[in-house]
Amino acid sequence: MVHQHGDEHDIPEEHHVQRRGAWLPADHRVQHDWMQKQIDHVDKHGSKELIPVLQEFKELIEGNTRLYMLFNQMWEEIPMKKPYYQDPTGSKKQIRDYRHMLAMLNHIFTQAPQWSDAAFGVGMVGVPMVSIFDYAMATPSGHAAFLDPDVNKILKKVLNEWGKFLKSPKSAEVLANHKQGWFSEHGKKDLMEVANAPLKTSHNFEDMYICDPNAKHYGYTSWDDFFTRPLREGVRPVASPEDDNVIANACESKPYNVARHAKLRDKFWIKGQPYSILDMLGHDSLAAQFDGATIYQAFLSALSYHRWHAPVSGKIVKSFVRDGTYFSEPLFEGLGDPNTKEIDVKGISVAQGYLTALATRAVIFIQADNPAIGLMAFIGVGMDEVSTCDITVQQGQYVKKGDQLGMFHFGGSSHCLLFRDGVKVDGFPKLDSATNVPVRSKVAEVKK
Repeated sequence: MVHQHGDEHDIPEEHHVQRRGAWLPADHRVQHDWMQKQIDHVDKHGSKELIPVLQEFKELIEGNTRLYMLFNQMWEEIPMKKPYYQDPTGSKKQIRDYRHMLAMLNHIFTQAPQWSDAAFGVGMVGVPMVSIFDYAMATPSGHAAFLDPDVNKILKKVLNEWGKFLKSPKSAEVLANHKQGWFSEHGKKDLMEVANAPLKTSHNFEDMYICDPNAKHYGYTSWDDFFTRPLREGVRPVASPEDDNVIANACESKPYNVARHAKLRDKFWIKGQPYSILDMLGHDSLAAQFDGATIYQAFLSALSYHRWHAPVSGKIVKSFVRDGTYFSEPLFEGLGDPNTKEIDVKGISVAQGYLTALATRAVIFIQADNPAIGLMAFIGVGMDEVSTCDITVQQGQYVKKGDQLGMFHFGGSSHCLLFRDGVKVDGFPKLDSATNVPVRSKVAEVKK
C-alpha cells in the first residue's frame, strides 16, 4: 500500500499511474525498490529453514503435479520487459521461482509491515505478500493456481500464522518514530491526512484515536492492536441517530460503485464485473430475497480506520464468514485474457466487483427497524492478505445505527451494502470522490 506525501507531478509520467484506492505503489519503482531490499537480504544471508506452514506449502506444490506445473509456469509467464523485470537491462526478474517465493515469504514473516520513507516522494506501507505475488497472479498459470481450493486452504494457514505474529508484542516494534516506523514524520502525517480529509478537520492522532502518546508504541500492544485502533467518542458522530430513513456509512471508505437491479446470478468474472447476488451472499437461503438489489460498494485503504458499523438500527438476523480466495485476480486484469497484452498495473482494486463473489468475506443480514428498508445486508470483503474478517455481533442481537459490527485485520479492503428490490434508496456519494466518506456519516437516504 502507498500513500503519497510529495507532489504527484514530481514523478515522471512514464512511472506514475493514477489509481482509485491503490494497493501497490502508483510508481512501480517504489515497489521494486522495496522488494529488492528484501531480496538482497535473503540472497545475502541465504535461505533459512522454512517455518512449518511454508514447508507444508512447499510440499503441497511439489507433491501435486498440477500445482507443480502451475507454480513453475507462473514465474516464466511474466514478461521480460518494463515494468515487470527488476533491473534496467531486463536480465532478471525479482522473484525467480516458487522456491525463491517461499524464501521471501519466510523472511517477511519475521517482521510487521513497515512504513518506509521511500525515494520518489512515496511511502511504502506494506502488504508484502501482494508485492511478492503481484505479477505472477496475473498470469494464466497464476490465475489457475490462486483459484485452486487446495492452494487457498494452505494460504489460509499461511495467513493465520502471519496473523499470530502480527498480534505479538514483537510486531509493535514498527510503531516508532524512525523512518521505518508508523509514527515517523511522514507516516503520522499521511495517517492524519487520510483521517482528516473527509471533514477537512485538523485532529492530531492522539485526539482522534484511543491511545497513550506518552507510552511506548503509543500504548499499542501489537501491530494488529494499532491497525484495529478504535476512534475516540464523538470524532465520528452518527448521522441523524433518530431518523431511520438516513443510512449511516458502515466503513471509512472511498466510494467505488453503485449498481441497481443486480441479478441473482451473473458473470462477475468479466471486465464489466456485474454483481452476482447469490455468489456474493455465499448461496445463503436469504440470498433470493435480494434479486434485483441495489448495491453500494466502497474501498478501505491501508491508512483508513478498519472497524465496521451498523448502517441502520435493527436486529441481526444472520452472520457468517464465507471462506474464499485470497490472491485471485480476474482474467481481464492480466495475461490470462487472450485480448490482454499487458498486466493491469492498477492492481487488485479495479477488481472489487469480482472479489465480492470469490474472496473471503463476512456477511451480516440485518432486519431494519424501518419497514421501508426491511431486510438488508452488509458484506465485508477481504482483499489479498487482508482477509481476516472478524464479526463481533451475534444472531438475534439488536444494534443501533452506528454500533460496531466487526473489523478487518492487517490491511485495506472493500465492503458492500445491499438493499432489496423496491427499497427506494438514493443520495449515495459521488464515485469520483478523492477522499473517504467518514464512517457513521450519512451515505444514503431511503424514501418511503
